[in-house]
Amino acid sequence: MEKKSFIRKYPGFCFFCLMAVLIVLAAVFAPQLSRGVSPIKGSLKDAIVAPSAEHPFGTDKMGRDILVRVLYGARVSLSSTFILVALIFVIGTVLGILAGYFGGIVDAVIMRIADMMIAFPGLVLAIAVAGILGASTRNAIIAIAVVSWPKYARLARSLVMKIRHTDFVAAATVTGSKTLYMLWKYMLPNTITTLVITAATDIGGMMMELAALSFLGFGAQAPTPEWGSMLNEGRNFMQNAPWLMIYPGLAIFVTVVVFNMLGDGLRDILDPRSNEGR
Repeated sequence: MEKKSFIRKYPGFCFFCLMAVLIVLAAVFAPQLSRGVSPIKGSLKDAIVAPSAEHPFGTDKMGRDILVRVLYGARVSLSSTFILVALIFVIGTVLGILAGYFGGIVDAVIMRIADMMIAFPGLVLAIAVAGILGASTRNAIIAIAVVSWPKYARLARSLVMKIRHTDFVAAATVTGSKTLYMLWKYMLPNTITTLVITAATDIGGMMMELAALSFLGFGAQAPTPEWGSMLNEGRNFMQNAPWLMIYPGLAIFVTVVVFNMLGDGLRDILDPRSNEGR
């Protein structure tokens, strides 16, 4: 009964949650869904074959099946995005809570570093960092994490500062509560909900940024099946073989929309006030 009422109350969230699960399952079971076909090895005699019954999404210039590469690309794109979001969530939350709780020199140092990161266009700075580190999926994650954590740090800091001088925090301090206990018991619980909502809504944006770096040659490198790099490989054949860009682009579009809507639905559930305001 409760499950039915939850579905009726949040039908959009349940639908996009199901879609997200299907996308993740498609990535996890890519080897089974591709029937053992390699996403890396191809046959030149099958190069640039239009979509057909044998190759539903067509093949690329190396004769590799696009459908198989899209399925395996979901593994790379999703895992990279989840790692990136988790990384900036942890770094930004920890630094923001420390800045808001301790204030003074700790706050000044963390926030000035954050301000320096924000002063530059995010993607441009990420390209610069990735260029210095070298082109790879790992370095692309590090580059975007370097420029993205200030958002979470500033948000966590503002939330901590709202409760830093409240009566219950002052009472806990007077009774001798340790610093770590204060951070864990009072600061983190009062910031985690908003930060989780922010992280959920950022999944789509982070995926787009990783795909952009790969498209520009600073992320995943050939022959790794990654949606952004697949778009880069297909752009030279856009007129003669548009399916090389259509299907990876469609995969990015659908996945980003699903996770954006899922994050929006999660916000309605965890923060009902935002739904009332709208």
